[in-house]
Order: sequence, then C-alpha cells, then structure tokens
Amino acid sequence: MVFQQGGCVYILTNQYHNVLYVGVTSDLTGRIWDHKNKTYPNSFTAKYNCNKLVYYEFYPRIEEAIAAEKALKGGNKKAKINLINSMNPTWVDLYDRLMNE
Repeated sequence: MVFQQGGCVYILTNQYHNVLYVGVTSDLTGRIWDHKNKTYPNSFTAKYNCNKLVYYEFYPRIEEAIAAEKALKGGNKKAKINLINSMNPTWVDLYDRLMNE
C-alpha cells in the first residue's frame, strides 16, 4: 500500500506484546515487510523482534502522519495500548489484511 502524497503511522509489537514501536511511512506494506524480514538487522525492531503490525492509520498528507507519529512517541505506553485496543482489541497481526486489500 503505497500512498502518492499521504502516509501512515503504525505500531508494531513483539510476540509477547511487551515492546511497542511507533513508525511512519508512505509505503506501509513495504515497510512492514522490511521489519518482518529484518532488512536492517541493527535496528530497534530487529533487536526486539517487533514485527507484528497491531495498529495503523492513514493520513492524506505525510506531514500530518509525521506530526501524529511525534505525538504518539511523546505519549505514554498506556495511550498507545488504548489506541491499539480501539482498532484491534485482539492484537492480531494486521499485515495479512493489508496484503489482501
């Protein structure tokens, strides 16, 4: 899912749901593929095995997505968990859903 002008904020977690990673991208499926395949082996997500997409939100402009990412990163973990629960209460991996759209 590549966006011409907009972007997505996304949250990844590990299998135990005890680590959260917030990111932003204009190519959600490609970026999540990178995380799942540890394209960058020294990255935070590779180190902590964060490869499960549990939240994403599209913004029509990449600047809006970047601002939302900064706000999420500045917030506390409980706020991130509440956001995930509002979209994905069972914390399933949403990557498969993206690949089927």
